Amino acid sequence: MPATVAEPIYPASSADHARKRWTRAEVKALENTGVLAGQHLELIAGELLNKTGKNRPRVNAATSLRLWMERVFGAEFVAWEAPIEVGSSDQSLSEPEPDLVALKPDADPFSLTTPIPSELALVVQVSDSSLTLDLTIKAQLYARAGITEYWVLDVNARLLIVHREPEAGRYRSVTSYNDQEQVEPLAASGLAFQVGSAFPPFHS
Repeated sequence: MPATVAEPIYPASSADHARKRWTRAEVKALENTGVLAGQHLELIAGELLNKTGKNRPRVNAATSLRLWMERVFGAEFVAWEAPIEVGSSDQSLSEPEPDLVALKPDADPFSLTTPIPSELALVVQVSDSSLTLDLTIKAQLYARAGITEYWVLDVNARLLIVHREPEAGRYRSVTSYNDQEQVEPLAASGLAFQVGSAFPPFHS
């Protein structure tokens, strides 16, 4: 049975004052010098995060979810690890690259501009070691942007955590579904995702 959960509070670090907070402009300048060549980095709240090192269970789960999203939303409307825009107050310090996004039908999937929140039907993160970040800082970032639906697929716990109703920088509805349950996205009523399909079956 789906379980309503509360968003955890991200603990403040005592070392925050010593960290360099990067801006998008600074990161772009670094990229132009070639210093970041070969690195897959994501800018979140002024921090550059390394996105490499995907293990096989995470890749399999992401592939299963991607194939389902392409059937539901259309392959041309689904993007993998592509940047999205966030709210205006966060744009200078954040340029997230969710694992998967689905665009709304009226959005142009071949536009040369980065999708804005109002064009996004669904944003998805497939999580193992990044679960705390995905459930806290990223969830708050997307809620402030007004992104209507954000899913976190927890590979280790075999759960799908669905965030809806963004308001005042938080999602008012956060519900956890286990691998025996299914979820219909708000933008595709009647087309359910079977949570267990993202995970290997248990063996006795």
